[in-house]
Amino acid sequence: MKRLVSHITVAKVLLATGFFCGCDKKSQQTPVKVTVLTYSKYIAPEMITDFQMKTGYKLQLEEYEAQEEMIGKLKAAMEKQYDVVIASDVVIQQMIHLGLIVPLDLDKVPNKVNVADQFKNPVYDPGNNFTLPYLWGSTGILYRDTTLDVNSISYSMFFNPKQIKGKFSLLDESRSMLSMALQAKGLNANSVKMEDINKAVEWIRDIKREPRFAGFEGSVSGKDKVLSGENSAAIVFSGEAMTAINEDPTLRYAIPTDGSFMWVDAMTLSSHAKNSDGAHAFMNYILDAQNGARLAQSTNFATPNSAALKFIDEKFKKNRVINPTREEIDRMVFLRDPGAATKFFDDAWSVVKAH
Repeated sequence: MKRLVSHITVAKVLLATGFFCGCDKKSQQTPVKVTVLTYSKYIAPEMITDFQMKTGYKLQLEEYEAQEEMIGKLKAAMEKQYDVVIASDVVIQQMIHLGLIVPLDLDKVPNKVNVADQFKNPVYDPGNNFTLPYLWGSTGILYRDTTLDVNSISYSMFFNPKQIKGKFSLLDESRSMLSMALQAKGLNANSVKMEDINKAVEWIRDIKREPRFAGFEGSVSGKDKVLSGENSAAIVFSGEAMTAINEDPTLRYAIPTDGSFMWVDAMTLSSHAKNSDGAHAFMNYILDAQNGARLAQSTNFATPNSAALKFIDEKFKKNRVINPTREEIDRMVFLRDPGAATKFFDDAWSVVKAH
């Protein structure tokens, strides 16, 4: 959902020297490529070269900023250009129905045993037939004001110039932002009633009339503008928030009292995968215990890998931005696939962005 510390748009590995550790298949000069479509800045740079050393496959990343952009890329792909797609839980059923992803061969992913019990057999993919978890996190508000208690922040702060003294941005992701608007109106984040969605639209349009509204941003760019001081607040994902707070400890991250949501980003196999074996090798690599720990700590997101926990320090495990408190968890929900109501959200987002 949305993310990492260093700037990589399309990662290219400059390693093609004959011998690859842990590879029983090749010592070829030009390794076979595995292409992963993922949120931006969502893997440690050193893991790109390590993956090639361990498997013999060259890893290429293609990046996106929002779920809608990802779905659009997959629909528009005329050639077999993606092998693995990292996707948020809420769009998995839509991707299955559209034929964008296909079942996994779980026998090729022995490290699936490392998936924590709570991430097995999820509602969005019973039996884990199509997905294996990558990372999980939350969505909340990153803001610059140490006088505001993180446990008292609500969405109403966007209307209050005393709480947000400078500019702010909303998240440029339709389902996430509309669901937050539903919660801000005191409604169910998973409501599919047209009248409720219309209320969410009106809430966002009211926000847009605020003179301090600075537009819609992806989580990474929203975080960057708060960190630089250009904006005072942004709706972002927890990992971006933690990355910003590590650089500037005066920043704060809140799960609004009105509610928010947790999410799981999952690894899926593209229906047009050119390199299915390489795709499964990537999933198995990510679910290795030490790799899972490195992935979580480099991106500042929580891990669904139970075996990785022994390689993660206690400070990271107890960090409330990364691993929310019980009180914060109680304020959050998981978003559900809206089914036929997806069109309502799409149409509502068009209205939001057009006016």
